[in-house]
Amino acid sequence: MNKKIMVSFELNGKETDVVVEPRELLIHTLREKCLHTGPHIGCETSHCGACTVDFNGMSVKSCTLLTVQAEGATVMTVEGLAQMAQGGGLHALQEAFMQEHGLQCGFCTPGMLMRAWRLLQENPDPTEEEIRYWMAGNLCRCTGYQNIVKAVQYAARKLRGETVETSHPLMTAAAH
Repeated sequence: MNKKIMVSFELNGKETDVVVEPRELLIHTLREKCLHTGPHIGCETSHCGACTVDFNGMSVKSCTLLTVQAEGATVMTVEGLAQMAQGGGLHALQEAFMQEHGLQCGFCTPGMLMRAWRLLQENPDPTEEEIRYWMAGNLCRCTGYQNIVKAVQYAARKLRGETVETSHPLMTAAAH
């Protein structure tokens, strides 16, 4: 019989205490105990990236961490990204994924957003090649990735304070 353990960490800016079994994965704690269902359970083998979160300033697949490893950590999920949006609107990355059609079914989107967020924290002006390299660990079965790359470029420009326009012709026409 496993003894349960109290784990304390910061989740999206809020101190969080949870009681877990030593073998419990962080993704399950986030979704089932903390009710942060943005990170998705995909493969549970670290291949898909749907469960990606920001963990102590690193992009991490939460299916690869035991919750006990989060003791004293700072964790941000896609819900935390939404909280950063100015005026209650969309964060620049969320807007970019919408404007550039960087999502279709949406299953991979939370992980993609968190991976892109970490990239832009470390490199606010990435090249297309750098974006593709960074996003390579997150799989998408729907988009073909081109629009995800465009979305990250859009968000990077917006976060740098530059004027942004969508590269998608229908969205541009709809704006006029």
